[in-house]
Amino acid sequence: MAVNGIHCFILVLSTIAFSGNLFAQTETTASTGRNIKNSGLFDTDELLHLKLSGRLNELYTDRKDNMTYHPLLLQYWSADSVLHSIRIRAKARGNFRRLKENCKLPPLLLNFPKTEKLGNTIFKKQNKLKLVMPCGGDEYVVREWLVYKLYNLFTEKSFRARLTQVEFQDSAQQRKLETYYCILLEDENDMASRNHATLMNARQLPMERAARDEFTMMAVFQYMIANTDWSVPYMQNIKLLTTDSGKAPIAVPYDFDHAGLVSAPYAGPAPELEISSIRERIYRGYCNPGMMDYVVAFKLFNEKRKEVYETFTNCSYLNSKYLKFATRFLDDFYKTIDNPKSIEEVFNKPCRTNVRVELKGLKD
Repeated sequence: MAVNGIHCFILVLSTIAFSGNLFAQTETTASTGRNIKNSGLFDTDELLHLKLSGRLNELYTDRKDNMTYHPLLLQYWSADSVLHSIRIRAKARGNFRRLKENCKLPPLLLNFPKTEKLGNTIFKKQNKLKLVMPCGGDEYVVREWLVYKLYNLFTEKSFRARLTQVEFQDSAQQRKLETYYCILLEDENDMASRNHATLMNARQLPMERAARDEFTMMAVFQYMIANTDWSVPYMQNIKLLTTDSGKAPIAVPYDFDHAGLVSAPYAGPAPELEISSIRERIYRGYCNPGMMDYVVAFKLFNEKRKEVYETFTNCSYLNSKYLKFATRFLDDFYKTIDNPKSIEEVFNKPCRTNVRVELKGLKD
């Protein structure tokens, strides 16, 4: 089933059980011509099957601040039944999800060899890729992936994401064979290059100095998904793009696992925000008394309304209970932006208070 380019495959996530060797199953799939096409890594949303082998236990336990790279073998079958094997390096990365007390598995950074060694593989233009690992269950990986797809609906200045089923094999046999759903995330430099822009490191940049239209749309999106875990001045889950030294930078969000729409079991709001649940929405933009920018943003969100809902309703990964929740959650957002009284109450709130909370996160 495909919706807006999103391919979803039937899976009951709450009772997931893997038997046998998934990588062998992938070979069978490839022989029928139904596996991944020979296209760019992020040119399709078809589920990608990978196998990663190496001393995984050593990799997973290396979570100190100065993590080192560990050798891994990455393998996958192409649509023409060719087995591709690439020797890569990987290390733990991230902040919150890297901590052992928060997640059993750390998110990974995959480091690929030079381009000439990648041949005609789907990774031929890649250098480093983030791999989002499950923390709390596969279903939360799928939900976060869908949020990335949602933001792609609104702007090209967004990270592309590929849902991936990965079989992990510990060559030292210190861990059992494990298969998880993960997310491969577009490299930040590639995202910038695709938008004819460069990355800008501008800590302590006031959010008012970000490109106005794009910021308003981004902040409204964060409100829609109930994500408060971001900050422009601290570049908390935000990258800044610049297309011209004389123009204001564009704020591009990532890491949506603390969003209420995802509802990961480990996520919680920052105490400084004084809200009781990640599902509680607050608008974290700046005071914009004219309100005209919101009119433009709300028009865009209403134009994309059908596609927003279909991203969830036409995806068979989601169980019926979560789908009902997501639909109601989106309903509440659209009721708010379609009601002038609610718009004034929610989006004009920054003008009624002098208190502004900026989240620094776990970064130094």
